[in-house]
Amino acid sequence: MSTHSDVLLAGAFAAFTVDLLVYPLDTLKTRFQSPEYKKIYYDASKDTVNRRLLFRGLYQGVGSVILNTIPSSGAFFTTYEAIKSTLTKANPIFNGSALVPQPFIHSAASATAELVSCFILTPAEVLKQNAQMIRRPAEASKSKASTAFQPSVTLQALKQFKRPSQLWRGYTALAARNLPFTAMQFPMFEHLKESIKHYRQKSGTFTGGLTETALITAVSAGAAGSIAAVITTPVDVVKTWIMLSAADESSEAAAKEKVEKAQKQGQSLDKLANKKGVTKKSGLTVAREVMREGGVKGLFRGGALRSAWTALGSGFYLGVYETGRVWLGDQHQSQEDAH
Repeated sequence: MSTHSDVLLAGAFAAFTVDLLVYPLDTLKTRFQSPEYKKIYYDASKDTVNRRLLFRGLYQGVGSVILNTIPSSGAFFTTYEAIKSTLTKANPIFNGSALVPQPFIHSAASATAELVSCFILTPAEVLKQNAQMIRRPAEASKSKASTAFQPSVTLQALKQFKRPSQLWRGYTALAARNLPFTAMQFPMFEHLKESIKHYRQKSGTFTGGLTETALITAVSAGAAGSIAAVITTPVDVVKTWIMLSAADESSEAAAKEKVEKAQKQGQSLDKLANKKGVTKKSGLTVAREVMREGGVKGLFRGGALRSAWTALGSGFYLGVYETGRVWLGDQHQSQEDAH
């Protein structure tokens, strides 16, 4: 039987492990989705991608994410397991079947957990994506010191923010991406996991061992995560644009001051409004900008890469989590039996 501390520890360890594993793919996805992609990484005259620049500093900003992902993941799984257990127990039974289908309970539990997790994770996500876009000198990438954990890039990104509140810019966009993602992923994941277990039990090949548990969980989570990732890619692109502009946003007073100054200097207000950071933009406005620049294809930029790293990350993440939770539960049970 797993305790709350088991769930917390398993979730934190899974998050730490997966962040190190898939972070380079996440950096590439951010750069592909960035509004600056064509200016920085794409050479239109040669119709080629500057691969050396694109693949440089793939671990930039990883430190802030690891520090923040551990508590956010622990909070997610603690909330998810608690809500799922509570709703399952409260679900009335009629004629031998539950009134509310289990997938709805899984969706509700994961959505509630995601709102809690996103609030903790947003500052790290904003810092991370801004750090991933910082162009470091080529000499820095050749130094003997590892670039993975150097604090300079994260601090450089942090200095771009004038107010702490800017670090939470993108919470709505992050929640808007993660809520449908988890609401789709977890019911599919739970269904696939139980279906595979049931199939193996019927065929007499199910052992219930840790390795088998990890593999079944990883395959189920990877497949579910990959499908959900493709569907939610447009929201992810909008989230990336919003978070990358967070450091340049002006307060209402500052924006008003810029407008008044522009009017005195005879500048076009239309031109001023298009400048990055003059005012906060809604997700719908950003989505329209993405559409204007790249059409529908622009909304799915980085979708294949996101699907691949989500399949790998989700499979490994939930596989490590489930295995860790079961192992810790078995350890507690063994200690209780010994006494």
